[in-house]
Amino acid sequence: MLGVVKVGRGKGLVELREVEEPAPGPGEVKIRISAAAICGSDLHIWRDAHPYWPPVVLGHEFSGTVSALGEGVTGYVVGDRVVSETSTGSCGDCFLCRSGNRHICPDKRAAGIGRDGAFADYVVMPAGLLHRIPDGLSLEEAALSEPTAIAVHAVMERAGVRAGESVVITGPGPIGLLCLQVARASGAGPMVVGGTPADLPLRLPVATATGADAVVNVAEEDLVERVMAATGGVGADLAIETSGSPAAVELLPHLVRRLGRIGVLGVTGRPAVQFPWDVAVFKGLEVQFSFSSRHTSWITGLRLLGSGRVRARPLISMEVPLQRWQEAFEAQAEGRAIKSLLVPGASGKGLS
Repeated sequence: MLGVVKVGRGKGLVELREVEEPAPGPGEVKIRISAAAICGSDLHIWRDAHPYWPPVVLGHEFSGTVSALGEGVTGYVVGDRVVSETSTGSCGDCFLCRSGNRHICPDKRAAGIGRDGAFADYVVMPAGLLHRIPDGLSLEEAALSEPTAIAVHAVMERAGVRAGESVVITGPGPIGLLCLQVARASGAGPMVVGGTPADLPLRLPVATATGADAVVNVAEEDLVERVMAATGGVGADLAIETSGSPAAVELLPHLVRRLGRIGVLGVTGRPAVQFPWDVAVFKGLEVQFSFSSRHTSWITGLRLLGSGRVRARPLISMEVPLQRWQEAFEAQAEGRAIKSLLVPGASGKGLS
C-alpha cells in the first residue's frame, strides 16, 4: 500500500512510498482510511521541528471503517465507522494513565509520530482507543474529531468555559476555530477572534461564519481596545491562545478582566517568551496550559460534531489523494487551506 513517510531526521525527507500493509495484533483493529487531515504537527515534522521517530507513516487525524479485527477484540464488526484517540504507547501503569490522563504519559508514542499513522490506505490501532462516528456525520467531517477533542479539552475541561462568558481567541487556525465553536456551543459570548493580515482571505471570514461576534486584524486594529469595547471596558472572562505567537502571549494578561482566566494551547517553538508577569499577578489571573485530549474530550467532541453544534465542514479547504500530499502540505503551511484532507484512492478536490 502507499504511505506518506517521514524517512529520516532532518528538514523535508517526506516521501510517498510503498509500505507494508499492517495486520492487527491482539486487541487491535485494522482500519481502512477514508480521510486523514493534515495537522500542524505533521507540518512541523516535515520541517524537523517536532519530536518523531522515523521512519514513520505520518498522520493522526483520521476517519475510516473497520476492515479486520485482531484476536480478542469485541464490540466492533467489519464495516463500523470509527475514529481513534492518539494515545498509543501510553504505559497504562503510571499515575497519569491510572488517573485518566494517558494522553500525557511520558511513554506515549502517538500514531503518525512514534508509530505508523493514517496517511496511508490502512492503519492499525488499539481497539480501546476507538470511537464510533455518530450517524449523520460524514467521514470527511469525522476526520476532524481529534482536533475537536483537543479544543474540548482546552476550552471546557481545562479552562472551564461557562455560559454567558466573554471569550477572546488569539489565532484563527484550525484549533482556534474549533475552540471558538466549542466555546459558542457552551453558551459563551460575546466572542472576539484576533488574527493577522495572513488570516484575512480565509481564516477570519470562517471565524465570522462559525460564531465570532467580532474579528480583528491586529495589524490594523488594537485587539485590547476591541475586547474592551465588547466587554464594557472590563476585559474578557477568558482568553484562549492558539497561535503560538510570542506577541500574542505577551498580550494575554491585557485582554482579560481581573480574576479572569487564560487558556494556552499554542506552541511557540522557542525556549522562552516574554510575559507580563506583574500584570497577571496584580489581576489575580488563572492560567491553564492544555496538551492533547482525554477520553472524555472525545466523547463530548463527537457529540458536538454529531449534533452540528461544532461544524467541521467550513474548515475543510481541500481533499486530495495521497499522491498530492506535498500540494496539500504546502497549501496548509502557506495559509491557503485551513484543513487539507488526504483521501486514499480519491481523485480529490483541490482549492476552489
